[in-house]
Amino acid sequence: MGAVMIVMKQPLRLNTKTLRLAAVASVFLMIGYVTQTIGLRYTSASNSAFITALYVVFVPLFLGRFTLQLWVALGLALIGLGLLVRPSAEMSVGDLYTLACAVAFALHIISLEFFVAKTDFQSLASWQLIMVSVALLVPAGLEDVRPTAGAFTLTVIGALFITGVLATGLAFFIQVWAQRHVPAQRVALIFALEPALSAWMSWLVLGEELDAMGWIGSGLILAGVLIGTTASMPPRHDPLQP
Repeated sequence: MGAVMIVMKQPLRLNTKTLRLAAVASVFLMIGYVTQTIGLRYTSASNSAFITALYVVFVPLFLGRFTLQLWVALGLALIGLGLLVRPSAEMSVGDLYTLACAVAFALHIISLEFFVAKTDFQSLASWQLIMVSVALLVPAGLEDVRPTAGAFTLTVIGALFITGVLATGLAFFIQVWAQRHVPAQRVALIFALEPALSAWMSWLVLGEELDAMGWIGSGLILAGVLIGTTASMPPRHDPLQP
């Protein structure tokens, strides 16, 4: 996170408005992270992946921004995701936690669309990362994990850099910047590509097997995203304004 903030072109805004917007968005983001983590204790990774991706539907549903083309895109993406991850039909308490996670992530994406127009994206993104990081220190401290100095090998440090700075910090900055220009429902649909891209990269780089169902599913996700990103979008309306 610190490495990402160094390259920022302007200092962080420290005013009540920016901090208030960042705090609201941070609450949604933190709830999403916490409920997803708890949910993974009681459900399978495949169920977690599928249920979490329901924010793709929740975002346009909460905003009331549906078109026929978007419905088709969402349907293809969800069918493809189901074929790719193949969740089980059994429900568990972990699935309910994960459903709460999907709702929280949807609200976070929606909040960013409106908040980024009210302050600069660097400050909004940075304060969220700071607030969520500090807030998560409390539950992290409750876990019985005591890493030793010898645990921080070059491999671990490299993994922390990739997952913490690139995959979290930099990716989050790009998301907040992009939401100045891209409607929330389209952002959510593009995020549906994540499991497909993960499957393709695992096949290409790690040599993991991707069967016919996986190829078909990931292909349907891609088709849904392509259809959705070319769809005409309903006009935006800020729910915070009358």
